[in-house]
Amino acid sequence: MSSSDEESDLSESEINEYKEKPYEELRSGKYKVKGPNGCLRCPFCAGKKKQDYKYKDLLQHATGVGKGSANRSVKQKANHVALAKYLEIDLGDQAEPLPQRAVAPEDNNLYCWPWTGIVVNVSKDNANGTAVEEEDYWLKRFSKYEAQEVKIFCDDKSRTSQVVIKLKSDWNGYKNAILFENAFEAECHSKKEWTAERSSPSSHVYGWFAKVDDYEAEGAVGYYLRETRQLKTITDLLQEEKRDKDKILSNLTNELDLKNENLSALTTRFNEKNLSLSRMIEEKDTLHRAFYEESRKMQRLAREHVQRVLHEQETLNSELEKKKKQLDSWNRELNKREVLTEREKLKLDEEKKRNDERNSSLEMASKEQKKADENVLRLIEEHKREKEAALQKILELEKDIDAKQKLEMEIQELKGKLDVMEHMGGDDDSAVQEKIKEMKEQLDEKIEDMKDLDEMNNALVLKERQSNDELQEARKLLIQGLSDLLNSGRSHIGIRRMGEIDGKAFHNVCKQRFSTEEADVKALELCSLWQEKVKDPNWHPFRVINIHDRPEQIINEDDEELSKLKEEWGEEICAAVIKAVEEVNEYNASGRYVIPELWNFKEGRKATLKEVVSFIFKQLKTHKRKRHD
Repeated sequence: MSSSDEESDLSESEINEYKEKPYEELRSGKYKVKGPNGCLRCPFCAGKKKQDYKYKDLLQHATGVGKGSANRSVKQKANHVALAKYLEIDLGDQAEPLPQRAVAPEDNNLYCWPWTGIVVNVSKDNANGTAVEEEDYWLKRFSKYEAQEVKIFCDDKSRTSQVVIKLKSDWNGYKNAILFENAFEAECHSKKEWTAERSSPSSHVYGWFAKVDDYEAEGAVGYYLRETRQLKTITDLLQEEKRDKDKILSNLTNELDLKNENLSALTTRFNEKNLSLSRMIEEKDTLHRAFYEESRKMQRLAREHVQRVLHEQETLNSELEKKKKQLDSWNRELNKREVLTEREKLKLDEEKKRNDERNSSLEMASKEQKKADENVLRLIEEHKREKEAALQKILELEKDIDAKQKLEMEIQELKGKLDVMEHMGGDDDSAVQEKIKEMKEQLDEKIEDMKDLDEMNNALVLKERQSNDELQEARKLLIQGLSDLLNSGRSHIGIRRMGEIDGKAFHNVCKQRFSTEEADVKALELCSLWQEKVKDPNWHPFRVINIHDRPEQIINEDDEELSKLKEEWGEEICAAVIKAVEEVNEYNASGRYVIPELWNFKEGRKATLKEVVSFIFKQLKTHKRKRHD
C-alpha cells in the first residue's frame, strides 16, 4: 500500500497527536519559515506560486488548511496545524499589531465635527525662515495626525496667524485629535496656557482640540467653524452610526426579499416551461412510434406482394419449360416417321401443321411472358413511386406536426387571453363580453383545425406504414429465397453480410509478419476475435455530435480498444474493424449480429428492389438460353 493511502487512513482524531512531530521539526529548524528577505513562507506548500507571506496571512493560511477541505489529506492538515501553533507560540513577536477602534469614552461634551485642531500665536518673526503662512507646511508638520485640510487666518494688528486643521471624521480622526491636544499639553502649550498667557504670550505656538467655546467664539475662526463644522457629542455620533447601519441592514433585507420573490417567480416559470416541454416530447415520441409501426406494416405488405409476383412468375416459367420439352419430343418422333407411307406422310404433314400451330401458340405464350415481365418491372416502378410518395407524405406529416404544435400554442395563448378577459371584465361590461365571445369563436375554430390536422396525420402515417412494410418484406423474401442466384460470384447484384469483418486486411498484414502457414492461422484467429468483439453490445466505440441541431453518432477514434488495435496491427486492420462496427450500428444496432442485405457491388451501396428484380429476370433468361442450346 502506498504512503498516500496510509495518510488517508489517519482519522481526524489523530491530527492533534500527529502534529507534534512537525511542530518539533519546525522548532529545531528542519523546516524554515523565515525567508532571506524577512518575509515568511509555508514550508509545507513549496510548490505553490505564492511563497512570501505576512505573519497575519501565513497564520490565516495555516489555520484554513488545518481546519481542512475535502481535497486535503490528513497529513497536510496536521502539518498546517503544527505551523499555526508554531506561529502563535514561537513567532508571536512577528505579529503585526491589530488596528484598534479609537472610540472615546461616551460623554456629553460638544465637539466640532468633523474633528478639528486649532493652532494660534503663529508669527513670521519667530518662524526662522519657515513658510508658516503656507498650507503645505502645516499639512506636512501634522501629517502624523492625518491632517486633511488647513485654513490660515492672519491678524495684521497682532502680526500673528491662527491655523484651523481639519482631521478625519471617523474614530481614528477622534484619536488623532486627542493625540494632537496631548502633544501641546505635554509641551505646556495647550489652551489652558494660552488663556493664561494671552496678554503677554511667549514666542511658541499653542494648540488644542476644537470644542463648543471655540465654535461660539467671536472672530474669524469662530465664524469659520460655525460655517463649516457641527457641534456633536460622542453619544450623538454613536447613535448616527447605529442609525446608518440599521438603514443599510434594512435596505439589504428589502433587496434580499425582492431577489427571493424574483427567484420564486423564475422558478415557477421554469417549472411551467419544463412541464410543457415534457408534454411536447411525449407527443413527439408517440408520433414517432406510430410512424414506425405504420412503416413496418407497409414493408410487410410490399414483401407479400413481391412474393406473389415471383411465385406466379416461377409457375409460368415451369409450365413453359414443360411445353417446350413436349415439342422437342414430338419433333424427334416426326423425323423418325418420314420413311413411312404417303398416308403416314399426310398424317405427318397434318401433325406438323398442328405442331406449327402449337409453336405459334408457344410464341404467343412467350410474348405473354414478356408482357408479364414488363408488368413486373412496371409494378416495381409503381412501388418506387409509392415509396417516393410515402417519403413526400412523411415530409407533409412533419409539416403537419409543426402546424399542429403552432395551433396548440395559439390555442393556449387564446385560452390565456380569454381567462384574462374573463377576470378583467364584469357581466355589465358589454365590450368585454363581446370580445370574450369573439375570442371563444376563434378558439373553437382553432380546436376544429387541430382535429382536422390529427385526422390527416393519422391517414398519412397509416399509408406510410403500409408501404414501408411491403417494401421491407419483399427485400427479406428476396434474400431468403434467391440467395443462390444472387451469390453467383461475378454478378454486380448480390447479398452482402453487413457487419462481417473483411478478412483480407488481416491476411495482408499477417503475411508481412509471419510465414505462410502461420499467417493463415493468425489471420483467422484475429478476425474471429474481433468479430466477437464487434458483436459485444457492451463495446460501443461511438460519440455523439450535433449536425444541424440533430444528434449523430460517429466513431470515437480515441477509443481505447481501437487505439490499441491501430498501434499493434496498423491502419488497414483498424479500418476493416471500424467499417464492420459502423455497419452493425446502422443495420442491427440492437442485435449486434451479422445480417444479410441486398447490395449493388458495382456502386457500393444498398440495391433497390427494381435493380434486384431486373437482375433476376436477366439471369433466368440466360439460364433458359443455355438449357435450350
